[in-house]
Amino acid sequence: MILSGFVTAALVLLTVWLFEFSLERAAVLAPVLVVVFGAAAGLVVLWVKVGLESLRRRRRPWLAVSLAAAAVALMAVLSLLGLELPREG
Repeated sequence: MILSGFVTAALVLLTVWLFEFSLERAAVLAPVLVVVFGAAAGLVVLWVKVGLESLRRRRRPWLAVSLAAAAVALMAVLSLLGLELPREG
């Protein structure tokens, strides 16, 4: 019970810091923050389970993991170098 209070307070303070809300407004939104955080955490758990199950079914799971990591690293490097894709219109 005490832990849930600390988590809620941390969510309120994080919201105040990230979105520059007043502390009173963030406290009023605390129930919404808890529900949204719980829903986001549930989606993360779901997709991690889906990804792990998908990897278990592959013959060479490390190849898939290394290709995905290489793709993320490539996107990060290109973003740091300032590459911009052409826009339509």
